[in-house]
Amino acid sequence: MDQAPSQPAAASDAGKSPAAAAPSPPSDGTNVPSFETMDRLGRAVTARLTQGVSPHALYAAWFDWASHLAHAPGRLVELGIEAVNIGARLARFATHSLSEDAKPAFEPQPDDRRFNDPAWKHLPYVLWQQAFLAQEAWWASATREVRGMTPKNAARVAFLTRQLLDVWSPSNVPWLNPVIIERTLKESGANLVRGATNFQDDAWSALAMQPKPPADGLRVGEDIAVTPGVVVYRNELMELIQYKPTTESVIAEPVLIVPAWIMKYYVLDLRPQNSLVRYLIERGFTVFMVSWRNPTAADRDLTFDAYRTSGVMAALDAVTAIVPGCKVHACGYCIGGTLLAIAAATMARDEDHRLATITLLAAQTDFSEAGELMLFVDESQVAFLEDMMWDQGVLDTKQMAGAFKILRSNDLVWSKMMREYLLGERDAVTDLTSWNADQTRLPYRMHSQYLRGLFLENRLTAGRYAVEGKVIALKDIDAPMFVIGTETDHIAPWRSVYKVQLFTDTEVTFVLTNGGHNVGIVSEPGHPGRHYFVATRKRGDRYIDSDTWLTLATTAEGSWWPAWASWLEAKSAPEHVAPPELGAPARGLVPLWPAPGLYVHQR
Repeated sequence: MDQAPSQPAAASDAGKSPAAAAPSPPSDGTNVPSFETMDRLGRAVTARLTQGVSPHALYAAWFDWASHLAHAPGRLVELGIEAVNIGARLARFATHSLSEDAKPAFEPQPDDRRFNDPAWKHLPYVLWQQAFLAQEAWWASATREVRGMTPKNAARVAFLTRQLLDVWSPSNVPWLNPVIIERTLKESGANLVRGATNFQDDAWSALAMQPKPPADGLRVGEDIAVTPGVVVYRNELMELIQYKPTTESVIAEPVLIVPAWIMKYYVLDLRPQNSLVRYLIERGFTVFMVSWRNPTAADRDLTFDAYRTSGVMAALDAVTAIVPGCKVHACGYCIGGTLLAIAAATMARDEDHRLATITLLAAQTDFSEAGELMLFVDESQVAFLEDMMWDQGVLDTKQMAGAFKILRSNDLVWSKMMREYLLGERDAVTDLTSWNADQTRLPYRMHSQYLRGLFLENRLTAGRYAVEGKVIALKDIDAPMFVIGTETDHIAPWRSVYKVQLFTDTEVTFVLTNGGHNVGIVSEPGHPGRHYFVATRKRGDRYIDSDTWLTLATTAEGSWWPAWASWLEAKSAPEHVAPPELGAPARGLVPLWPAPGLYVHQR
């Protein structure tokens, strides 16, 4: 294999589905500049102000809801009666609230932790809490889909209404929040002074457009991402890390992990005690990890397929050169898992049988039920994002992080602001929060193709996703699959992840673990409060829906990591072998530098 860095295939249009390309301004065959350029610049400026949110999409959603509701007299009467009933329940509770045994009329949602403090159960705070929850209950009914509405518009209006209501939650109003009042009295206002200092620091960082300095004691390569290894291959898109073995013999088949390029790879190699990479190595696996380069505006024309050719396939070529004669256990996380599924289907089409198994960690292949992220994906939204990226060359880290924060605004925005600016507490730095702050950019053309081809048009499971000019199908995949979903995932909802079983014919072991998109995956043995559900669909078994699956699956306590490692072992050759050398000098793959490599340090 040629060790010299290769030019990513994304630099050209080769291997790209024509319909997946980012839109270009129309041409009339003359030399007159297109006025479309002026339009795109105007949208790009607006998009920067709105962080990529299309005002047209918002207006359309509100108009769709309001116009249909205005012509639904039955629903209006129903909402009026419901307002009276809710008001009566609230008034009844208020008249009985002097009694400690008075049962609240309204309960927060199970995942709503804003009112967990016992002080919210006492007067007068309980009245403010109940009044707010009463409003939430009424607006939840008011924003239900009206017959004739576009379902996405109905969901978008309901989501936006929740966001607007959350702004005025009594937990966000200092003089209505008992926790803030009690802390202020106890500390004689010192908490407010600390909070003002925190706000000032954050404001200056934001105005200067400079990231906060990294947290002390959590340095990449020194405190996290410390599993010993070396970079054995590098091109202009990724570095391939081979980790050093810790056992005298190893399982013959190596493991290749393809992480998401939305964030840095080392979420799977944090501290030694919760590193998935280290866990696999200690179980006798030879592990390889892709570390993606952080693109800049100069990489605007990188295509989605470049991440397959210069990422997955280049890494697979290197792994099979270092461990010849063995198939590979491939594992993909998030968008890396989606890419791995596409690569595996392409390999199956082309009769490339180098994969022993495929593992998908919180990775979607069907995007028809992709959760609340879909609220940000329609033609208007994608056009706005495209024009912003067309102007910038990339989707900036802050713009991407903002969308994820909106999905969990109670936890990631409002509650955080109350803690830091009014209680004067900075969130404790953990390895996961440190990793979460180490963000990456997304190239314009790649992200446009991803949004259009997968999120907007759902081509992969519709039989319309072409690689190198030919359509691929997930049903061609023959290697057994191990698929992980997480219960509270806001990015890849587990029922959406589960649907891979609908579009494949191979053996699939599906695991549902508690936790979210990251915490559910970083779930080392010994982590308290962990459990999971697991069941295997054998080749030829009939498809069952996700709810039925949940009633039939086996429940287990603890981490899912041992179950996965045991599954990999069962799919491997029974004889262990001597560990392979680091790299393959005879094939031009020499160790370049120690892990975690150079790309991971790019800002």
